[in-house]
Amino acid sequence: MRQDIYDLTVAYILENQEKFYRLAYSYVQDRDSALDVVQNSICQALEKCWGLRNPAAMKTWFYRIVVNEALQYLRRHKKEISTEPSEMREEPYQEEGFLKADAGSGEVYEQIQKLSLIHISEPTRLGMISYAVFCLKKKNKNPPPPPTPYCL
Repeated sequence: MRQDIYDLTVAYILENQEKFYRLAYSYVQDRDSALDVVQNSICQALEKCWGLRNPAAMKTWFYRIVVNEALQYLRRHKKEISTEPSEMREEPYQEEGFLKADAGSGEVYEQIQKLSLIHISEPTRLGMISYAVFCLKKKNKNPPPPPTPYCL
């Protein structure tokens, strides 16, 4: 009986491997990753096929294994950071107007206008100006810390 279930599982996998690949590819969107998912699914299915009570439910059972393996793959590789030089760009970040301790409110406004604000919307630009004026008002009490990109 046990060998029969194992043989049925192997036969089912061999008959439908293209379908499993397409299912895995629909989740991970990468050829090599989809092949890895299918391979891990096959290994898991062959290890756990003894627990399959109804051989008629093999299709549902194996598809569920492939889907779970694909989701697990996505969770594992979600936080991966690319270290390829072609995908990484290093851009310096400077805020000249905020770093001058003796800048007046007019100077800060001029410095902000000189910065490349082409990609920044008008409300964000006005918020940056308001923040600069606020920092100048607090200047007499405590010197403002250099703003982070999140404050702008």
